[in-house]
Amino acid sequence: MPDMLVKLYELPDGRELYSKLESAGIRIMRPMTPNKTKVTDWVRDHFGSGWSDEISAAFTRHPVSCFIAYDVNEKKILGFAGYDCTYKDFFGPTGVDETKRGLGIGKALLIRCMEAMRDEGYGYAVIGSAGPTGFYNKCVGAEVIEGSVPGIYKDLI
Repeated sequence: MPDMLVKLYELPDGRELYSKLESAGIRIMRPMTPNKTKVTDWVRDHFGSGWSDEISAAFTRHPVSCFIAYDVNEKKILGFAGYDCTYKDFFGPTGVDETKRGLGIGKALLIRCMEAMRDEGYGYAVIGSAGPTGFYNKCVGAEVIEGSVPGIYKDLI
């Protein structure tokens, strides 16, 4: 899968989407470090140990470099997204509970991470090994980086 590049100075406004989700009881939030085990366990249970290991690195940064979608009524995590986890200026990993896809949660997590990266001083962001390239292009205008396969993950063991 190719890497993609996002212009952080041309992001869509996510406020309406965040408000819509909040009205449905879904909050997009940056978890606190005391929530590390809850978040990494959820990621491991839903997406495997590799992504859990990556998102674990987000909790070593200040501010924490990930966001979660949290159902405030049911008190449970619905999705997550991280940045600066494996490489600086890289977005990912990210995932949403299969039963909650199609509600805009993934898009909200993506935009919120991109906003955070912009606010931390990045001009561009790389989406590493982007699976759904059409989704990323539609949501944040991401463009495929030619010649980026296999990318940073080529030496995984």
